[in-house]
Amino acid sequence: MSLMDEARRVAAEFEYSAEDINKGVKEFMKEMDEGLEKDGTTLSQIPTYVTAVPNGTEKGLYMAVDLGGTNFRVCSIHLNGDTTFSLTQSKVVIPRELMVAKTAQELFSFLAKQVQIFLKTHHEDHYEAGVRRRKTMSAADGYKDEENFYLGFTFSFPVKQLGINSGKLIRWTKGFDIEDAVGKDVCALLQEEIDKLHLPVKVAALVNDTVGTLMARSYTSPGKTGTLIGAIFGTGTNGAYVERLDKVKKMASINGSDYDKTTGEMIVNTEWGSFDNSLSVLPNTPYDDDLDKESVNPGIQMFEKRISGMFLGEILRRAILSMMNKSHVSFLKDEHSGVNDVHSTTTIDENSALYKQWGLDTSFLSIVSEDHTPNLRIVRQTLDRDLSVSAASFEDAEAVKLLAVAIGKRAARLSAVALGAIVISTGRLNKQTINTSTTAITTEGKSSQTEAETSEAVKAEDVIDIGVDGSVVEYYPGFEDYLREALREIPEIGLKGEKRIRIGIAKDGSGVGAALIALVARSAEKSKTDHIPGRAHSIG
Repeated sequence: MSLMDEARRVAAEFEYSAEDINKGVKEFMKEMDEGLEKDGTTLSQIPTYVTAVPNGTEKGLYMAVDLGGTNFRVCSIHLNGDTTFSLTQSKVVIPRELMVAKTAQELFSFLAKQVQIFLKTHHEDHYEAGVRRRKTMSAADGYKDEENFYLGFTFSFPVKQLGINSGKLIRWTKGFDIEDAVGKDVCALLQEEIDKLHLPVKVAALVNDTVGTLMARSYTSPGKTGTLIGAIFGTGTNGAYVERLDKVKKMASINGSDYDKTTGEMIVNTEWGSFDNSLSVLPNTPYDDDLDKESVNPGIQMFEKRISGMFLGEILRRAILSMMNKSHVSFLKDEHSGVNDVHSTTTIDENSALYKQWGLDTSFLSIVSEDHTPNLRIVRQTLDRDLSVSAASFEDAEAVKLLAVAIGKRAARLSAVALGAIVISTGRLNKQTINTSTTAITTEGKSSQTEAETSEAVKAEDVIDIGVDGSVVEYYPGFEDYLREALREIPEIGLKGEKRIRIGIAKDGSGVGAALIALVARSAEKSKTDHIPGRAHSIG
């Protein structure tokens, strides 16, 4: 068998047909419904207590903090009320000793101190006035809420959310290990340390970054409809969407939950990385299987392991090694220089990243898939630079590109399963949702021209808006095209429905999105019956 015949055979293992897509959509919708009914299901369908989405007319100054790993970010966001905003931020590295501190107080006092430094540096007048008021007023009298900064807290660790500004830490990840914090309300821990410093700041919302992506997109997107889905396709993958409140049936069994029920809607965090862990409909190749068995969490996050940036490079690495190990195929090796178009024999350094688990970064797929140079010059240079493969032949490069494209295309088509299922399940294709959003897009968070072109022939009120973020969707060539092709293959969507779907990049869900959730929390707190000014109407 020739090298290209073998490459085509392996690439065919990653094909994901229209029939497969539709089976996936049906299973995804089934798991969505199960997750809305009760806890402990494959799709978690976590209620976020966020019951409204912005439409771009909101105004005000809000704060956000983001603890997502080894860095801690503090931001202030000024919403201009015309879909634009301005952002001021600072970032600090978390000291290693605080990541494994004996008490939660040690870490959270450090975080509160960073908020204090930020306020002193960027909002000195507001800070000084707020501290004076808090020091002089008695605890019984308190102080006016409108004198507070309302803050959204993006906390990217597993929590059990109990309310819009309440959630108990389930476990630490990403190198953190502070046993004292487990089981405690992380918002309350931060608020306690903020209060000790007499800061005019209220922790108003606990934020998941995917929900923040949805909110940031809804504020900055053009047109008359609020955003339906926020999705991340990056190192990991997840999605959140606006659901009818009456469908979130498990809310009835949550004791003591207090949230605004007047909107008739709630944003749900799907945690879709765990979709179909049983592999009843997901594709499975020997490369997927081996990757899973040797991962830190075998048997779970099976959807994520097929589409997110953390795993795509490793899938390609394993597929390449499999072909290299075929004795009847001359791949990345030559018997003599005469069979190589560069008149040299291909060699691989013994320390090549090809021989190391996780040695191949997903960015490699993007570079390789995009190469249209004569003789695939860039692919060959990248093989040399990143994998220490010298003098790769044109046929070697062609085979590597074929595999990279097949793996990326499958990831995009699988992504369409999640997005398509949510679009169908929410009934957005069958109705119009009208609100009073503005259309001016002039500064940060700007929507691309291609979005306007995509929906030019679609009435503004018929647009179904999806906000996305992450390196895979942003940088993998053709990702959206492959995704849209798959959407058209779903009969309930088809060509007509796919044209109504607008997909746009939503930046900074952990900053702008978190600030917007703080705004929603403040509005709901001020009035549980009045409509939130500038809010998109209920979808129900």
